[in-house]
Amino acid sequence: MPEHDHVALSALAADAYVYGYPLVFDLSMVDRFLREGFGSVRPVAPNRFSHGDKLAGPQDDFVSVNNDTVYSVAQLDLSEGPQVLHVPDFAGAYYVLQFVDAWTNNFAYVGRRATGTAEQTWLIVPSGWHGTPPDGMPVITSPTTVASIVGRSACQGPADLARVAGLQRQLTLSALEPGGVPAGLPQPDPAVPEELRFFERLRLWMAAFPPAAPDVEYQQRFAPLGLLDTGASPYTAAHADWADALVRGLAAGKERVEAATRPPEGQPVGDWSANLHLFDYNIDHLGPGTVDDPQWRIPDRRAAYLTRAVAARAGLWGNHAYEAVYASTFADSEGKQLTGAHAYTLRFDDPPPVEAFWSVTMYALPDYYLVANPIERYSIGDRTPGLVYAEDGSLTLYLQRERPATEATAANWLPTPEGEFRPMIRLYQPKSAVLEGAYRLPPIQAVRQV
Repeated sequence: MPEHDHVALSALAADAYVYGYPLVFDLSMVDRFLREGFGSVRPVAPNRFSHGDKLAGPQDDFVSVNNDTVYSVAQLDLSEGPQVLHVPDFAGAYYVLQFVDAWTNNFAYVGRRATGTAEQTWLIVPSGWHGTPPDGMPVITSPTTVASIVGRSACQGPADLARVAGLQRQLTLSALEPGGVPAGLPQPDPAVPEELRFFERLRLWMAAFPPAAPDVEYQQRFAPLGLLDTGASPYTAAHADWADALVRGLAAGKERVEAATRPPEGQPVGDWSANLHLFDYNIDHLGPGTVDDPQWRIPDRRAAYLTRAVAARAGLWGNHAYEAVYASTFADSEGKQLTGAHAYTLRFDDPPPVEAFWSVTMYALPDYYLVANPIERYSIGDRTPGLVYAEDGSLTLYLQRERPATEATAANWLPTPEGEFRPMIRLYQPKSAVLEGAYRLPPIQAVRQV
């Protein structure tokens, strides 16, 4: 293969990685969930909910897992036919059911912000369904036959788990017309070499779960990579030069995504990083509960492919910012790395403006896992019992390894690990001051050596 052809093919393969990574990563996680589950959310067949039975802790080795809500997850396979979703009365409590298609588009929300907390029933149908909903039942249309429902129910601690479990038992899916058989995920040919397995998955899954029409047109340029081939895999006996070009492109695409995932250079010292528009790449499938407004759409479709890949890499199944904002920091107000060798304060003159609640969660580096500590407190926020506020209404949190000296400060203590750490602030149902950038999270201040 001439050198210029090799370079061009590698560049095309890098573009294909950026474009296809969300689909491949998402469906790989769907496949893993169906076989293994995630932590206390156990594996279950398609079109059934699996419910967590506790808040996440250090035993859950998942990146940046939250300690605020209990998860309920269902993997939809609408090749079986439409599904009826029943949601019980949450009596005002926060919950969200987030609908994510195979390309990681958040295409619908059911929950406190989107549809209220009263009892409700929805019909979930595949794209192109022409049936009649029973009794005028509202409809959610899934862009792909395989999709995920990621449910989060607010829980105030172990004593609140019984309430959440009672609601989970009433959160159900059932087939509109029983007797269907889910088609499942097409599986790659085992004869495909491991280094080309990404492209084989992408080839199969692009065909099985086509995206919006403009993206289908964009995919045509990947024909030289074998991604449009039907039938037998082109990767089982690939020519060495061709395969080498694909592998080099794969590595270049990965680096492009990793580079875009890193914090931006020039960020002000001590600032919390929160990308309010990380999930705005979906401009084609804005169903119930989404906000169909230019503010929440990335207009440049091709630029959005990289944003979508970054969102999958850094926060798969994350919500739009209007549902929940996630902000994190690695540094104190002087720009120094946060570490358990120091003690810190985080002072809120005014509480974060939210409609639901907010929290600060502690994660150790480099894995972003929760940290075991003697009081088993992994997050702290406005729902934490016994918080002590100052007379002026301000709230000071204490982030340090050892227990603070007084009862008042210990009540506001979030334990840190021995080494480096990264806290994350979550704002559920943020108010407009957050979404418009008028509210600024306070920096973390180093106070003394421990």
